[in-house]
Amino acid sequence: MSEDDELHFTDFVHARSPALLRTAFLLTADSHLAQDLLQTALVKTWRTWRNVRRQDSPDAYVRRVMVTTATSWWRRKWRGERPAQSLPDTGAHDGELESIGARRALIAALAQLPPRQRAVVVLRYYEDLPEQQVAALLGTSVGNVKSQASRGLSKLRADGALDDWAPQRHRVLQRAHDGQE
Repeated sequence: MSEDDELHFTDFVHARSPALLRTAFLLTADSHLAQDLLQTALVKTWRTWRNVRRQDSPDAYVRRVMVTTATSWWRRKWRGERPAQSLPDTGAHDGELESIGARRALIAALAQLPPRQRAVVVLRYYEDLPEQQVAALLGTSVGNVKSQASRGLSKLRADGALDDWAPQRHRVLQRAHDGQE
């Protein structure tokens, strides 16, 4: 890899890692696994950076790698460590407790979705990507994206844990990765 390619990759990683890490977190519902997912995706991207750099959107390529990698991890027979039923005390201030509870509810609800639906919901509504771009990222049709999004949103609506935070939905989605529980 040329020095110019290395410089561009380093700049890309510094500029886009926070946003990509938030996406990875929403795909995995685990901060440590999200970091692993992003690192794995960046290593895979590094290997082909010369070609990726020439594409219109390197972000889209990395997101695609994250989705396929997360899906392959999910399909493994042994899924590694499992989260505990109870979480340690977060030490939050009273004003932050409602937001923390809403983020936990969102992450728990997303974790209940099948990987493909979770990927569609995260890419479509959290990343705010158009249906065509989500379809291209996932290598599927726009109709499939629409049906997966519809099914995923129906499951999220059916989850009673999300009813309490509906008025704060946008703020919670924006800060879903901040102050990880």
